[in-house]
Amino acid sequence: MHQVYLGLGSNQGDRESQIARAIELIGERVGQVLRQSSIIETKPWGFMSGNLFLNCAIYCETELMPRKLLEVTKDIERELGRRHKGGAYRDRTIDIDILLYDDITIDEPDLQIPHPLMEQRDFVMMPLNEIKDSNK
Repeated sequence: MHQVYLGLGSNQGDRESQIARAIELIGERVGQVLRQSSIIETKPWGFMSGNLFLNCAIYCETELMPRKLLEVTKDIERELGRRHKGGAYRDRTIDIDILLYDDITIDEPDLQIPHPLMEQRDFVMMPLNEIKDSNK
């Protein structure tokens, strides 16, 4: 089994329900969710919006390889109403980012692990550190 940390965020619609449903689907399609951070409310990062985000991180174990994990998380985003339009940051119903996958590093155009900007984002690092610290 592989150890995976995912970051989740939502700033459109019923944000709490979107995150809860995403976690449920991740549990069904990726692997058992073993830890979940607190949910925090944050301002948008990288773009202007009047809609605040709810963010959290989860830890799960999976048999999926990184590329398949990316496909499954993107499918979940689409199912929950996320529209991928180019690389610009914008409001979204749900965002699921692969933060860490075991101790591997991948640097491909559409898949970077560890997530390349996570250390610049408190809304990622606060929830991630909360559950990483509790795994020790």
